[in-house]
Amino acid sequence: MSGAVGIVVAAGTSTRLGGATPKQFRGLGGESVASRAVRGLTESAEIEGVVVVVAGEELAGPRAAAFREIEGVISVVPGGRTRMDSSLAGVEAAPSAEFVLVHDAARPFLDPALVAAVLRATRLHGAAVPALQARDTVKREDAAGFVAETLDRSSLRFAQTPQGARRDWLIDALRSATAAGVEVTDEAQALERAGRRVAVVPGDPANMKITTQADWDEALRRVGDDAGLLRVGHGYDVHRFGGARGLVLGGVAFPGEEGLLGHSDADVVLHAAMDAALGAAALADIGHHFPPDDPRFDGADSRVLAREVAGLLSRAGFRIVNLDLTLLAERPKIKSHVEAMRMAIATSFLIDAACVGLKATTLEGLGALGRGEGIACHAVALLRQAKGNP
Repeated sequence: MSGAVGIVVAAGTSTRLGGATPKQFRGLGGESVASRAVRGLTESAEIEGVVVVVAGEELAGPRAAAFREIEGVISVVPGGRTRMDSSLAGVEAAPSAEFVLVHDAARPFLDPALVAAVLRATRLHGAAVPALQARDTVKREDAAGFVAETLDRSSLRFAQTPQGARRDWLIDALRSATAAGVEVTDEAQALERAGRRVAVVPGDPANMKITTQADWDEALRRVGDDAGLLRVGHGYDVHRFGGARGLVLGGVAFPGEEGLLGHSDADVVLHAAMDAALGAAALADIGHHFPPDDPRFDGADSRVLAREVAGLLSRAGFRIVNLDLTLLAERPKIKSHVEAMRMAIATSFLIDAACVGLKATTLEGLGALGRGEGIACHAVALLRQAKGNP
């Protein structure tokens, strides 16, 4: 592949923001922060493909799989110990590119106009960085905690991403820094160290990086302001054991387990999720859209039906923010299948796996479900309704 390739670095641990989920994988308006960052590049007509860099332990998991589902992503590769190592891994994974634009996964509000501006300057000068002019008076603090001096802010800039460069320049600069044991904090610094001139492009104040809790709160505010009204729906489905087909839960087959009775594939998880989403949008239930006496749906794959539901929601002006599912079953144990189920559910509804919650509980031997006669599922769906829709 010639031309320009985007690199999104999503291998960080998010130590400054904290929380159980790294910031780049937090859900933001129906998809993860990192997915938004990736789409900021894939949706640019001037970017021929995007390489996503994740932590090595994520490579075979649902988060990496979600990136592979995004149109325009050409590969997902493992990163390294530092930002510099991960950037180098991404650049090395685009061997045929003439130019690369490296972007932070924690910057979810990338405007295509900024991508175009950085790429133009990169093609012209060989390297470019978007940056904002310092607006406040800048002080340098001494070791004792006092002001050492006031800096001239007229020449000071705050660097953003994506940072662009000729691939050969950047790969040499990053390898050189690595060989010398020098830790650089962005691509422009590596290029500066290698003696390359880096052009400055006016940055975008909206292209914020999520680093602190205040940043996260602002990102949520932006999505909420822009995305319209919230709607909540609840879904429930139950099927008894005894079906001739194999057991399918959340779009994942369970070989060797007894199947459930039902007109379609009897996937209680996806059925409950569909009902919850349809209910939130007031679009009737799955029995209305896929009647149980209609031979077209005999043995139907519920993943296909869920995609149809996703289409119905989209045409009605809704999108799924998240799904939360609770499976009620004595058997089978789903612990080893949870991540695959979350990925399959997310793919079925055309959302990010970071926006799907899934857990299971037993009935402690109480009632028909407790006696192991069937399986049930509760689902809650949160939808956003675009402004201007009824």
